[in-house]
Parts: sequence; structure tokens; C-alpha cells
Amino acid sequence: MTLLKKLLAALALVPALALAAESSFPLDKAPDRSGDLSALQNGARLFVNYCLNCHSASLVRYNRLRDIGLSEEQIRDNLLFSSDKVGDLMKVNMAEKDAKAWFGGVPPDLSLIVRAKSSAAGPGADYVYTYLRTYYQDESRPTGWNNLAYPNVGMPHVLWELQGVRTAKFVDEKDPHAEGKTIRKFVGFEQVTPGKMSAKEYDEQMADLVGYMEWMAEPVKSKRQQIGVWVLLFLGLLVFLTWRLNASYWKEVK
Repeated sequence: MTLLKKLLAALALVPALALAAESSFPLDKAPDRSGDLSALQNGARLFVNYCLNCHSASLVRYNRLRDIGLSEEQIRDNLLFSSDKVGDLMKVNMAEKDAKAWFGGVPPDLSLIVRAKSSAAGPGADYVYTYLRTYYQDESRPTGWNNLAYPNVGMPHVLWELQGVRTAKFVDEKDPHAEGKTIRKFVGFEQVTPGKMSAKEYDEQMADLVGYMEWMAEPVKSKRQQIGVWVLLFLGLLVFLTWRLNASYWKEVK
């Protein structure tokens, strides 16, 4: 019953998360990592090291990572915190009162975030991939960071050491839809300090992370799609047999 309540609570957040902080910034296409087990494993490592400190994934158990080719021993040795067990749910130990004091609110559970962020602008994977790659330094924000995909975001850039520190460059242009008004247009990033990775390496790592989060949101997706193909083939065969049986039956009547 407890797990059912958590599932219903997470699903209840989906509409709110999908509508939160809508931005007109164009989304970049996230590379497909669904069939690359090594990429998914690397994404799991990044998720545990950089995301699971604040965000839970309470609908997923660590032992589910066996589906992406990891053994229980590998999970235990590389992805678990000292007090966790392989069969535990992916939770954080941060108290809600501390999260509210530090971030102004409790960081959302990321179990379904990729599915929640799907919109008319593009799939949720594209949104998360763009979001992770469009942070920039902004001294006007409490955390010192801002984001193009999620303007005025409350989350700091936890991956800044990998990407380095960047600022965003904007120019004011005339609004074509309102005379006398201007719009602020993004024209590019300026690298202030280098990160541990090149821009290409960072993008590859973010693609792996997003691929893992996409898998995490629906671990049975590939299986479901395989079953769906066989179901459609069966229905097609059934329709053909029904059509021929109908023709054979009415042939004698005519």
C-alpha cells in the first residue's frame, strides 16, 4: 500500500512538472542511448554521484540496475552509499526541513522526470538534455546560477566542475510584435573558466545521464515495444485470416 501511495503521489506531480517553468528556448535533440548498456551504466554512475545527493528516485530499486547489465556485486561496490542495500529504493537522507532551508523547497523526485517533462516542444529527454547543458553564471540569482531551459531555476549547477563556468551573452532586439518594445535574445555562451571536460566530452556524459534517466522512467519500455510489434503482427495475421474466412463463407452463398 505504501508503494502504491508513492506511485500515485509521483504521478500526481507529472502535470505540474510538465508545465513548470515553460521556456521558449529551443530544445536540443538528446542522443538515443536506449540500446547502449555501457552508456546506461555510465549514466547510472553519474546519477548516483551527482543527482542522488539531493533528488530521490523512490520508484526505482538499486537491484533494478541488473536490467542494464550490472551485477549485484557491481551495484554494491560502486553505486551504493554505506547504509544502503541492493534491494533498497533510491532515496536521499536529506531531511525535508533542510531542503526547504537550503533550496526553498524539496527537490523533486526524479523517477518520472523525463516522462513528466514531455510537451509540445519535444520529448522529455530533449528537455532534460538541454537543461543540463544550458546553465550559466548569474550573480543576480541566490545560487549564482541560471538556466536557459528553466529560467530563474532554484537548483545550482552541480556539474559546474565538469563543464566549467560560463556566462550567457544577450542582446536587446526590437520586438516584431510590439512597437517600441524590445526582447532579450540569447546569442551564445562565454567560457570563463575551463572544466574538467571539453564541451564535446561534457555533452556525451550528459547524453549518458539522460539516457539512464529515460530508462529509469520506464525500465520496461524496450520490452513493451517488442511485445507491441508481435501483437500488431498477430492482429494483422488475424485480420487476414478473418478476411479470407469471410470470403470463403460467402462464396457459396453468392
